[in-house]
This record gives sequence, structure tokens and C-alpha cells, in this order.
Amino acid sequence: MARLAQTAGLTDVQQEILSTVRDFVDKEIIPVATELEHRDEYPQQIVDGLKELGLFGLMIPEEYGGLGESLLTYALCVEEIARGWMSVSGIINTHFIVAYMLKQHGTREQKEHFLPRMAAGEVRGAFSMSEPGLGSDVSAITSKAVKDGDEYVLNGQKMWLTNGGTSTLVAVLVRSDEGHPEGTAPHKSMTTFLVEKEPGFGEVRPGLTIPGKIDKMGYKGVDTTELIMDGLRIPADRVLGGTTGRGFYQMMDGVEVGRVNVAARGCGVAQRAFELGVGYAQQRHTFGKPIAQHQAIQFKLAEMATKVEAAHAMMVNAARKKDSGERNDLEAGMAKYLASEYCKEVVEDAFRIHGGYGFSKEYEIERLYREAPMLLIGEGTAEIQKMIIGRRLLEEYRFQG
Repeated sequence: MARLAQTAGLTDVQQEILSTVRDFVDKEIIPVATELEHRDEYPQQIVDGLKELGLFGLMIPEEYGGLGESLLTYALCVEEIARGWMSVSGIINTHFIVAYMLKQHGTREQKEHFLPRMAAGEVRGAFSMSEPGLGSDVSAITSKAVKDGDEYVLNGQKMWLTNGGTSTLVAVLVRSDEGHPEGTAPHKSMTTFLVEKEPGFGEVRPGLTIPGKIDKMGYKGVDTTELIMDGLRIPADRVLGGTTGRGFYQMMDGVEVGRVNVAARGCGVAQRAFELGVGYAQQRHTFGKPIAQHQAIQFKLAEMATKVEAAHAMMVNAARKKDSGERNDLEAGMAKYLASEYCKEVVEDAFRIHGGYGFSKEYEIERLYREAPMLLIGEGTAEIQKMIIGRRLLEEYRFQG
């Protein structure tokens, strides 16, 4: 076995794409990732390289200038990129969630206007659902859109916006009571707006402010921000799909893609942690022999490798289920939950294998140790995933009394 986490049944095209991405990661990302991460520096040169490879158009249909590849291909590419540096995979994740939402739910005019430029990497996407006091309770959104002639006026504050500064198109979920009488279920009175803006920080268009980057423990390099709307005027033709009240369903569809992405990121980080752990264990000597020859370390390596394989298999299954057009919230929830938890455990075991050196910033495992926790909460916490899984299981295994 040359390498963990291999995927059966891939086409020649998929294998060629993955080989190209893996080579790019090994040559262009891994050698510079830790230095850039410690400086919290946006990896512009890496992003430009991904643009040249056509990855910003990977899942966008060929008729709009993309490669028209599957979610599985995308997830496997994300796995490879996260193996190099998880922050880079975050840069393309939100872009693809917005592109996917446009492809699935946008009007013809919206697709023709945005998707070709997104495929070329000229328009960078971000999506905004969370709010400062919201947590996992999406129904409690307070940001609001009010109809005013041919426009909507948006007010409110959003939180945890990945690519908030560098993006030029943001899909924003807000409450829109127009056409939805009082007492309407919260999820039926939400709308997604496509908000175009200039890159950067401060007031990026009238009524829209992107404050500076949020300082984070890990997941550095990529910009994470707030988004403040104060009298932001948006034309009615920028309602995703052209009809209000569908935003919650559109966002949840996108989040399913995002959960597969987070699972793929967990697989990639765990894969890299295993590589670092198994490599160090063969170099470090104690009691006259490499620590890899001690049974305790071999047990750790066995557990780590098994977790990498299991998480990868569940991620691939969730991606293929979504590609088939079937409902995949159960599989995506399971994959995201397992991959993020296993990622944390594999990284910690690799950290332990490194001993005191794992605590040093000179060693790559220190960065992974700070990055893994983000996967435990991104695109829904473990508790939310278990709630989704539990509800779906009760639907599938309904007791017939």
C-alpha cells in the first residue's frame, strides 16, 4: 500500500486532476504553509496557482466555462489541499457553496451573469448565514430585508464570514416578511440575497461594511470577518432564484455541500498528521531503536491509519450520494461528524508521537494541532450533526407498532 485514503472507481480524468492537485500541494503549498500561517498572511500566490489550474471552476458546468466535475472530484481535491494547508481549502469552499447554490437555485440571468466569472476566478464567492447571537439556531436570524419599490433595504449584522474581505460576491441569508404573514414559520420567511461588493475592508459599498479580520487561534491566512448592513440597497433581481421565502432551503442545500467539504478537510488534515507522525516515529530513537519499533507507538499508528481510512470512506460515500441526486443529509452529517472527531484524535496522537518537539513552532504538527478544532464547529457542531443523524434514523427506522 503506497498511501492511505485511496478511492476506487475514479475515471482517468478524475485521477489526472487529483494527481495534478497533489503535485501542486507538495511543491507549492506544504513548503510555505507553516511560514505563511504563522504570519497570518493571505496566500495570494497559492490562490493564483489554483486559479491557473482551473479549480475555481471545478464544479461549475462547462456551459458556463467550468470543468463540470462532480462533488466527489471536488471533495477529493479539497482533501489534498487541506493536507497541505487547511486554510487554502477554506478559500475555495465558500466560493463553491455559492456557485453550487447559483447552479441549483439561481435564475437563468443570475447564472449567466455570475457563473462564467466565478469559473474564471474573477468573482470570488462567500456565504453568510450566522449572526453574533445566533449559534446553531438559524431560525433566530434577526437581519432583515424590507421591500422598497424595485429594491430591498437590508439591515443587520452577520458573523463568521469566511473570505469576507477577499470575496466580491456574498450570498446573505436574511429575514424577509414581505409576502409572508405574521405567524409564518421562520424558515419560510427567509431569503438569500446575492450581494456584490468590492474586495477589502471598511465600507465596501454604500451600506455594507466589512470590519477587519477576526484574530483566530488557527485557520489563519484566510480572512474571517463580520458583515454589517446598514441601509444596504439591493435590486430585486438579486434575490437568489427570483422568489423570496426560499432562502432557508437554498442555504441548507449549500450547507450539505459544505459539510462534505468539512469532512474532506478533516480527512486531509488527518492524512497529513499521520504522515508526520509515521515519519517522525521512524527518525526518533529512544532506548537504542526508532520509537516506531516500540509497540505503544505501533498501536497509535494503527489506530491513526484506521481512522484516516474510515473517515475517507464516509466522506466519499456522502459525496457520491449527493452526486446521485439523492438526499444526503444523513450521510453528510455522519461524514462531517466522524471526520472532524477522528481528525482531532489523529492530530493529537501525532502530536504525542512528536513529544516535546510537537509543542515547538518549528514542527508542522503544531500548526495542525491549532487547526483541527475549527473542524469540530465549522458547518455545524458535532451536537448538531448528531441531532440531524438521530432525526433521520428515526425517519428511516420508524417503529411499526
